[in-house]
Amino acid sequence: MKVEELPQVINILKKHYGNWNVPVKDLATRRGKDPFKILICALLSTRTRDEITAKVCDKLFQRISKPEDILNIPLDELERTLYPVGFYRNKAKQLKLLCLKLLKDFDGNVPSHFEGLISLPGVGRKVANLVLSEGFNIPTLCVDTHVHRITNRWCLIDTKTPQETEKQLKELVPKRYWRQINKLLVALGQKICTPRKPKCFDCPIENFCGKCGVSSAGLLSQSPLA
Repeated sequence: MKVEELPQVINILKKHYGNWNVPVKDLATRRGKDPFKILICALLSTRTRDEITAKVCDKLFQRISKPEDILNIPLDELERTLYPVGFYRNKAKQLKLLCLKLLKDFDGNVPSHFEGLISLPGVGRKVANLVLSEGFNIPTLCVDTHVHRITNRWCLIDTKTPQETEKQLKELVPKRYWRQINKLLVALGQKICTPRKPKCFDCPIENFCGKCGVSSAGLLSQSPLA
């Protein structure tokens, strides 16, 4: 894929996004635009499928809306609420520490700057960028495994880590597209451009994709419904 083709590719993906039934859309609906809920969902989603995260967040958000609410839930009860997200016991402790820091250092508010976010327990670049993008409408580029895999598969970049991918994409992609990249590519990765056996026969942007790192043996050559 050529850099100059990106606007066309993004427009095509935007048209298809509305018709895709994918877990990331359900998760986005559950968390809404509240920076605190976005932060909690992002932390719980690490090493956990979006469909599981969405169900747990739905259950959790019936009880909490601010840091004090999490601190008021006994640890063992919070652990049960977070099950079955990955590492739910560690995440319960992490949420307690995070909420304490929000209250101590940020008056209970989620910081709207990168440095403040990554100072929170458990928050790395991916989570911080997602919160800035989705919670505060700040142009940032959130790179997760889908974005890393797909942009390399496009042959747009050639990187080994998500951090390298973020750096290269920021150099290549106009800032006006940064906030759109994550949700579109996560949806594409969940629906079509899967880690194994990508459904290239169903991909609306196949003609733009260089298929770097994808062998013919790893492709589904035709629709299973054909």
